[in-house]
Amino acid sequence: MKKYETEQLRNICLISHGGAGKTSLAESMLYDAGVLDRLGNVDNGNSTMDFDDEEIKRKISIQGAIASVPWKEEKITFIDTPGYFDFVGEVKAAMRVSDGALILLDAVGKVEVGAELAWNYADEHNMSRMVFVNKMDRENANFHEVVESAKQSLSSLIAPIQLPIGAEENFSGIVDLIKKKAYEYADGGKSEEIEIPGEMMDQVDEYREQLIEIAAEGDDELTIKYLEGEELTNEEVLHGLRQGVLAGKVAPLLCGSAYKNIGVPQLLDAVASFMPSPEDVSPQEAEKLASEEIVKIECDPDGPFCGLVFKTMADPYVGKLTLFRVYSGMLRSDTNFYNSTKEKAEKFGQLFYPRGKHLDAVDEVKAGDIAAVAKLQETSTGDSVCDKDNAIILEPVDFPKPNLKLALTPKAKGDEDKLSSGLARLSEEDPTFEVGKDKTTGELVASGMGELHIEVITSRLKKKFGVEVNLQTPTVPYKETIRKKVKVEGKHKKQSGGRGQFGDVWIEFEPLPEDSEDDFEFVDKIFGGSVPRQYIPAVEKGLREAKEEGVLAGYPAVNFRATLYDGSFHPVDSSEMAFKIAAGLAFKKGMEQASPVLLEPIGVAEVIVPDAYMGDIIGDLNKKRGRILGMEPKGEQQIVRAQVPMAEMFKYATDLRSMTQGRGIFSIEFDHYEEVPSNIAEKVIEEANKEKEA
Repeated sequence: MKKYETEQLRNICLISHGGAGKTSLAESMLYDAGVLDRLGNVDNGNSTMDFDDEEIKRKISIQGAIASVPWKEEKITFIDTPGYFDFVGEVKAAMRVSDGALILLDAVGKVEVGAELAWNYADEHNMSRMVFVNKMDRENANFHEVVESAKQSLSSLIAPIQLPIGAEENFSGIVDLIKKKAYEYADGGKSEEIEIPGEMMDQVDEYREQLIEIAAEGDDELTIKYLEGEELTNEEVLHGLRQGVLAGKVAPLLCGSAYKNIGVPQLLDAVASFMPSPEDVSPQEAEKLASEEIVKIECDPDGPFCGLVFKTMADPYVGKLTLFRVYSGMLRSDTNFYNSTKEKAEKFGQLFYPRGKHLDAVDEVKAGDIAAVAKLQETSTGDSVCDKDNAIILEPVDFPKPNLKLALTPKAKGDEDKLSSGLARLSEEDPTFEVGKDKTTGELVASGMGELHIEVITSRLKKKFGVEVNLQTPTVPYKETIRKKVKVEGKHKKQSGGRGQFGDVWIEFEPLPEDSEDDFEFVDKIFGGSVPRQYIPAVEKGLREAKEEGVLAGYPAVNFRATLYDGSFHPVDSSEMAFKIAAGLAFKKGMEQASPVLLEPIGVAEVIVPDAYMGDIIGDLNKKRGRILGMEPKGEQQIVRAQVPMAEMFKYATDLRSMTQGRGIFSIEFDHYEEVPSNIAEKVIEEANKEKEA
């Protein structure tokens, strides 16, 4: 690929609801630009962008894939993103390093929720955007219905710059409203210019007049010219529309069929004409490492080098592959750099332009470009890379927090180490997947964005690391405590020939104050040597060990004070072990007498949903024993905050998606423990005791 200047670059992400045809469109773009000799196909498993084994097997995109095409005088780099909610982290990463968004809509039916979310994400990033109505060749395709739906669901700023010729099996080409020309496609995606069909002329004139008015609003001089009744040239219409796109005041809409490769060359023309170059977008904000001062980073090829890592993946041939965008300066292969996030120096090896799984070697990468490098040791997703003399930290990718939790256990004994290392590798590749050991239950708990996400992770575990796992709902980390003060004796006496064992303690158990920072407090109030000093640490140790298994259901006991105030000993038979056992006996007896209760973890959930779903969400949270803390508007959405038992929320990600058709998002953070209602506590205790017996 030839070298391009920064103003010739176009970085766009393809985003939509699942199944709208992003990967097929990417394939057609590569083919029409001459990068591919033949068109691959998702159904046949040979498309350029869906190259992962899981993607081929499931026939859906799971990860963001990158490719570049030379088109006219520009280089267009596009990131094909997954359309399924479970892989939204890939979308967020792609949008962080793109300058524009191409949102695909299915020509059949109304705008789907994935497209709505894509539009909202583009709003968050203040991105220029275009819309492509795909699958015009499908049965029941209806261009005008989709356009109206898009204007209502997404934005009134959407402006068609093309009209389709025919629909369904009769879809044969497009009319360019700017040039007022028609193009008909033969098999193989070759087009020829034709006369605009006579029955379309009135419609074409109507839409073109609307478009000229929109274009005139994009530039003050054009506005004056238009108001004075002068006709705008095609070049002026293009200029006015581009200014509107850059300002976020218009989103050009095009149409075609990626599968039949109809309308794709015109789409590439539009991307090159309307989408911003890296020089057209606002400077990046960064924090200086030395002073924490916020500075603006201009996209300047002659400036000091800085870039952002937005994705890490395992390549079967080159190993760990790091994908990054350069925001300033120029980067050459085999040069040193500074990872300012981790404050470590490292070296770039050979640089590449990715094309799906293919890597094209390149000597240098300029400001505004996206590239990859292999085998970095220290650098991972979200890290800023730069010159050491100009160390800055860019804003990382805002990945959503994983919110579906499942416990993992290896099917085969002895696979624990392989499981642990495999999960560590996979979580490094995917920041929306987390894994950790629950301190209370000892379970290995995986957190992901949804059931499909975790299913894909476990499938990769099996294929890449040879580990099969069982998945189950995590054990709730209940705890136990007491509600009243008691005094009990714990005596351990074993004297049946030879040296015996004797330990005797009197301990007072009482609840700790609610504002106490400690879960357990041991107090020594022995006077007069009733328990010798050397045995008191053994008493405390015995209590600490015993409290790990409470008397109700075997959960750890917390929030109590144990005061050792009396006891007795034997000059020969007493020992540390005897007093440790005596303390354990006192604990069991004291807990049983001190009104023990079960505690459960309570989290604070924040649920963000459109207004229409508020009633369903609040009703469902109430069913889950939640307490609504408050609500506040956020644009056309509402934020609901509630305290909810964590036991009810392990699979809330799936429930929320079902209730809101995927429009709702939530997060939950552990807040505190509180007493379990008696009817539920009985069931938990009964279940725990059954497991013990088993």
